[in-house]
This record gives sequence, C-alpha cells and structure tokens, in this order.
Amino acid sequence: MKRSAWRYLWVAPDIRRKLLLTAGILILYRLAAQIPVPGADREVIAAVMAGTSPGVGFLQLLNFLSGGTVANFSVLAMGVYPYITAQIILQILAPIVPQIKQKLEEDPREGQQWMERWSYLLSVPIAALQAIGQIRLFTFFSGGIPVIRNFGFSGATLLPSLAVILSMTAGTMFAIWLGQIISEYGLRRQGLSLIIFAGIVAQLPQNFYRLIGDPAIDAVTRWIYLAIALIVLVVTIFLIVVVYQGRRHIPVMYPSQRVGRRMSLPVKGSLPLPVNMAGMIPLIFANSLLALPGVVAGFFITSQNEVLSNLAIGLQRAFDPGQSGFYWLAYFIMVVLFTFFYTEVLFLQQNYGEQLRRAGARIPGVLPGDPTQRYLMRVLRRITLPGALFLGFVAVLPYLLNLAVPAAARGGFSALMLMSSSGLIIVVGVVRDMMYHIEAELKMHGYQESLLVR
Repeated sequence: MKRSAWRYLWVAPDIRRKLLLTAGILILYRLAAQIPVPGADREVIAAVMAGTSPGVGFLQLLNFLSGGTVANFSVLAMGVYPYITAQIILQILAPIVPQIKQKLEEDPREGQQWMERWSYLLSVPIAALQAIGQIRLFTFFSGGIPVIRNFGFSGATLLPSLAVILSMTAGTMFAIWLGQIISEYGLRRQGLSLIIFAGIVAQLPQNFYRLIGDPAIDAVTRWIYLAIALIVLVVTIFLIVVVYQGRRHIPVMYPSQRVGRRMSLPVKGSLPLPVNMAGMIPLIFANSLLALPGVVAGFFITSQNEVLSNLAIGLQRAFDPGQSGFYWLAYFIMVVLFTFFYTEVLFLQQNYGEQLRRAGARIPGVLPGDPTQRYLMRVLRRITLPGALFLGFVAVLPYLLNLAVPAAARGGFSALMLMSSSGLIIVVGVVRDMMYHIEAELKMHGYQESLLVR
C-alpha cells in the first residue's frame, strides 16, 4: 500500500533525522534567546518598549523580527541580522568594486565562497557596533537612565561593558552557527531563514492575545476582530504566494551539442525572471531610514533654541507612525524605490548577459553580451513595477486596516494581521521554500507525489 507523502516524511530515516535535527536546533535557539545580557535592567527596558516615539517603533519592529529578544535584551537580541547586513553590504559593493566583480565573474562558485567567508568576518564588527548602538538607543529613549548597569568605556565600567558587547556579539555568532548547522545537516539552504522564522512565529501567541484579550472589548467584538484577522491573513498570504510565484519566462536558444557522431538540434529553453527578486529587504531598508529622522530629532527637542526645538517636535510627529499618515506615505514610496534599487543591484551582480554569452546561448532577436543584459534589464524593470507596488501595499496594509477598523488600533498596527508586514512576507517565503525543499528530498527518494496536493 502506498504511503501518503506526509507519512513518508516520518518513515524515511534520513528525512526524519533532518527534520528532528532542525526542530531540535530551533528549540535550542529559543531557549538561548531567554538568556539576558549581564546587568540588563528589565524595568527600564519595559518602559522604553511601551513608549510611542518613532524610534521606539523601530525598536518594536526589531523586537518582533527577533522573536522578542530585544524586549528581553537577550544575548541573542540582534539575532542573525548583522550577518544579513554584511551580506547586503557585499552585494551592493560587488558591482561597484572591480576586484569583487572580477572575482565573481571569473569563478562564480569560488566567488560565492569568498563572499560567504567575508560575510562571516564582517558580521563580527557589525554585531559589536550594533550592540553599542542598541544600548545607546535604549538609554536615549529611557531619558538617560542606563538600561545596562555599569556600561561605559572608562575606569571601572570598561571590563563590564566589554563583557556585555562580547556576550551580544557571541550570541549573534552562535545564532549564525546554529543556522549553518541546519543548512549543512538539516533542511539545506534554510538555516538562517528558519532561525528568523522561529523568532517571528514565537510571537504569534502574544499577538493573538493582544487581539482578543483586551478586557475593554466585549466578547462579540473580539470574535469579529478574530474573523477579520483570519480573513486578512489568508487573503494576504494567498496574494504574497501568487506574487512570489510570478515569473516572466524569456525564451533562450542553447547551442547544439555533439552526441557521438551526430549533432543535436539547438535546444529551446527559458530564463525565468521573478516579479519580486528583492524579497523583504526593501522593507528593512525603508524602516531603518524612516526611523532615523525621529531619532535624530529627539536630540534637539530640549534645545534652548525655540525654533530648533519646534522643528524637532514637528519632525518627530511627521515620522511617528501612530500620529501621521505622512510616515506611511513615505514608507510606501521608499519600499517601491528600494525594491527597484536592490533588484538592479542583484541583477547586475548576476550578469546574465555574460553568462549566456559564455554558454553560447542567445535570446532570439537580441545580440549576445551587453545588448542581452540591457534587454533583460528593461524586461526586469517592467515586471518589477507590479511587484514593487504590491510590496509597498503590504507594507502599509496594517495602517489601512486600522483606518478601516479604528477600534483595533490599541492592539498595534499589526494587530489585525497577527504579525508585521515584514514578518508575514518572511514566514510565507520560508514556508514556501521549505515545502519545495522537502518535495525535492522526496523525489530524491523516488517518491513522486506532491506535498502540496495532499
């Protein structure tokens, strides 16, 4: 009797081993996420996270994406994001710095290994600097009250401060190491994504309670909110999957090959260009930049210069997501612009025109080399437009929902989605990629039935 695809996942020993190893490491990560930084003042941190200024909104976003580790000021408060930042920096520098570009073009495999090695090395100073910045940011929003006791870089505070920075940096590298173990021995190529995924999903029970656990809301209204949240969640997930699956297939003719004494006919293939190549990176870029004006303005609110103080107050209000629609309009525009920018950076790095020319392939009616690259770039820009607009729409969807259902706003801008826009895109992308990978594992074992059908 033929086993179902889901049951076969448990029956096959090596697939079961990979799934159990992945689950065990994710549990270990969540346990380690509860270890606090030495000297952290929980009461001050809780007061800061309960604030409403624009910079605190950015901290709340980081807290959500890290699975609540920022609010706990855990040793894993930065998660694996320093490594992701290092990867983004190197990807942006790749088409700009000739040495990096040449290394990637000469041997793409060796070039990717070089990029990965330098991503690890660059993660260490980025994690250390981010740890200092995170502590300073919390201290600023707490009104100067230190969130880490005995933190400083002079006298008796030097060694305790170094211990805090080293523990947070080590926590980040530990999280990256766990992700690499998953990639090597568990669900391959999914390690770091699953680490982020675990942190986001861990916040769902708390967000669910915020949605229906408010004593000020009657029971009937709670169920209405829950129904709205589930409908919005299902529809948004469906649209995200449709957009992620979107491809423009460019016809490509591959040259004929000799098979024995005969020459085969030219092979007709296709080059799939995704509608959304940038993923959720534009959301992180836009959130980070929009948090800066409010943070900088905070330093000048108490200025003796009345004009400067009023300007700082106005700037903070303009970039406060809870008080201004301007923030969300700017958020939408920046997400769209960053989607185009990051897509072009990735596409220039891959250099499909040169790759096709070296393989002897060509697009019908287009000259090989640079003309092919320019043609593909024009096509990519056209198909990126709907993807960028959709990403911007998902980014501001919490704001639109709270305009439609104002009473739910007390649960936060993500209350009716049960998670943030960035978190939802990450979760959908990780689950989709994980399902494809598990199906590939099944096919390697001779099992052809799809998990998505059952």
